[in-house]
Amino acid sequence: MRKRKPKPPVEQRPVSISTASVLVGVETHTIRYWEREFAEFLHPVRTAGGQRRYRPEDIEVLKEIKRLLKEELYTIAGAKRKLAQRFEAQSSASETPSAGNNGTHATKRGKRATATR
Repeated sequence: MRKRKPKPPVEQRPVSISTASVLVGVETHTIRYWEREFAEFLHPVRTAGGQRRYRPEDIEVLKEIKRLLKEELYTIAGAKRKLAQRFEAQSSASETPSAGNNGTHATKRGKRATATR
């Protein structure tokens, strides 16, 4: 008899769009629409047959999109800006300074170094 590999817990496994729909509390067509509109933040994996599978991090993004649009009443554009700020803050917080720049961050070209009005 062949041994089966242990599966990760349900909370850590990718789920179908219908399951994601139930977890987030929106219709499947809404999730498909959000996937197009928020493509830079939402990246479900695809099976060999092309079906979407939403990972726990995708579910969290969907819940945040729903919160911004339905509870905070942001527009799509406003929600995109808010998510961009959130992901920018998360990525900069997780970055560690490299030895080459002594912990300082270079400014981006075209951005002013002074405070905005």
